[in-house]
Amino acid sequence: MQRLKTRPQFQATMSAGTIARTPHFALHRMELVAEVADMVANPRTGPGSSDPQALFGIGAVRKQAWMGAMVPKRWARRSVTRHTIKRQIYAVSSEYEDALLCASYVVRLRSGFDRKQFVSATSDQLKAAVRKELQQLFATGARRLTQARQATGAEVGLKENSPQALDGKTQEATDSIANPPENQP
Repeated sequence: MQRLKTRPQFQATMSAGTIARTPHFALHRMELVAEVADMVANPRTGPGSSDPQALFGIGAVRKQAWMGAMVPKRWARRSVTRHTIKRQIYAVSSEYEDALLCASYVVRLRSGFDRKQFVSATSDQLKAAVRKELQQLFATGARRLTQARQATGAEVGLKENSPQALDGKTQEATDSIANPPENQP
């Protein structure tokens, strides 16, 4: 899993939209074009372009998940707390790496944890609460992605089994029988 490092990477990912929320966190996702051929077929360059091609590399790097953590000072005053939350974000995201391919993600802290309940900046209670909520966030996000993939797969399956598609497959089979390839051993 790659980590987001630059401001434009974070901005592009956050502008794509939110796929899951919990009381303290939001998960933003931007799908990356997997193949260079797709980028050539659908060029999005020029003024006003928001194509992520230059931000996230090409090839094998592009097929990996990209993860960023955004923990503003507004919601976590102490740097120790911010770093603890970021470590938890990256640790939990690595557990869900298989479900998070070909996209960039940003986990954003959207509200603070109560200082009266969590007195210490790095208490075990705070770590457990953060971890539990992050697991809930990623589980919700992974579930939505799985449902979207299944819906897309069902649509593709319907198109493949449509009468027009079946006629095309039948025609290809007939052509291969009637006109066998000449260069076979």
